[in-house]
Amino acid sequence: MQNLLYPVKVKNNFIFNPSSRDFIVDEIPLYEFTGEGEHLILHVRKKDMTTWEMVSAIAKYCKIKQRDIGYAGLKDKHAMTMQYISVLAKDNEEILKTFNHDKIKILATYRHNNKIRIGHLKGNHFKVRLKKVLGVQKDKLDSVLKWVKANGVPNYFGNQRFGNHGDNWKDGKKISEGTLKMRDKKKRTFLLNAYQSHLFNQWLSKRIELSMLLESFSQNDAEKVLNLPKGSLNGTKEQPHFFKLLEGDLMMHYPFGRVFELEDLETEAKRFLEFDIAPSGLLAGKRVSRTTKTSELIEKNYDIEIAENGARRYAWIKVTEIKKTYVEEKAHYELEFSLPKGCYATNVLDVLRGEQTTF
Repeated sequence: MQNLLYPVKVKNNFIFNPSSRDFIVDEIPLYEFTGEGEHLILHVRKKDMTTWEMVSAIAKYCKIKQRDIGYAGLKDKHAMTMQYISVLAKDNEEILKTFNHDKIKILATYRHNNKIRIGHLKGNHFKVRLKKVLGVQKDKLDSVLKWVKANGVPNYFGNQRFGNHGDNWKDGKKISEGTLKMRDKKKRTFLLNAYQSHLFNQWLSKRIELSMLLESFSQNDAEKVLNLPKGSLNGTKEQPHFFKLLEGDLMMHYPFGRVFELEDLETEAKRFLEFDIAPSGLLAGKRVSRTTKTSELIEKNYDIEIAENGARRYAWIKVTEIKKTYVEEKAHYELEFSLPKGCYATNVLDVLRGEQTTF
């Protein structure tokens, strides 16, 4: 793998060890809870355990099945995380009043009409502590953070998507090619999803490579390097945002909304700069829209036939609610920010380091 430097020409060295002391994640719910209904919403804090492990512990205590517990998303293991889960209030409400666990704490409870489902969250708020940040490094981080606030970051899938060794997508690839049989449907879907994510990351790396080329070289040179037809990058180099849009791109209203085909490069590039819209990348599969024109020339290389539904995913995301504090005597750089659902804090940290790993 190689590294791509962002237009912010810095290389920052700091230490970040994901732990419950230095990495805090707080889920932002999609809606307010009604205060009535047959479901009990638990605001739960866990540390140094996965969401599945937390759900398993609560299910065991209540003597219910894990599938009876609803949750909106999976949270990091090596962190302190707060999230919302749901159980049926009947029978469980009284039982949970005596729940006690050394890694889990129920912070609050609410009544609601519906079970929480996957995706029922607006986003996540992160707090991270970066260590061994000396004075000159602090100034560099301030500079890059300013760039991030204005430009956002790429929406790569994080390493945790790909298992402990980062290669579970390879089994997903074998399944899609028919060289590996998997009876466990849940695991099969999980591995195929990892392969979809891997292909998306590869596509995004290629589009960032294109944007980097246009930062440093002419349109004609970029077309030659990427083996694109002459004139296919017309109107890209002058765009105000670092990540360049292409003819035929599929855009999405931001931070959520419908997918539509880009019609005018200059107009849509300005809307992207304001984060009214953002470009989307392909999660290869069935029943999903594909790009056309110049965009298709790149996307088709990562459009593999996969027996799962496909989707469009934001290629680039905005980082909001950014706050920073520098603790000089400890050389700690404490940072807060929010991201939309399904987005990884590691993308922000990679840009702060002045590099982004390609896949």
